[in-house]
Amino acid sequence: MSRRPDSPCIAMCSTGLGDDVCRGCGRTFLEVANWSTLDAAEREQVWQRLEQYWAQQGETAPWLR
Repeated sequence: MSRRPDSPCIAMCSTGLGDDVCRGCGRTFLEVANWSTLDAAEREQVWQRLEQYWAQQGETAPWLR
């Protein structure tokens, strides 16, 4: 997507509260924790998974709202 920010984070992280998947952005705990060390191909995989995840929920991705 052309409108992607640097990170899917929307500052509503719930992984720090024990959720395996963030209620804010949809990333897993490991994706959140490792985001800054992922290379471009790994980040692209996460972005694609997140776009599919939010589409399956019938919702607009949070970073596009």
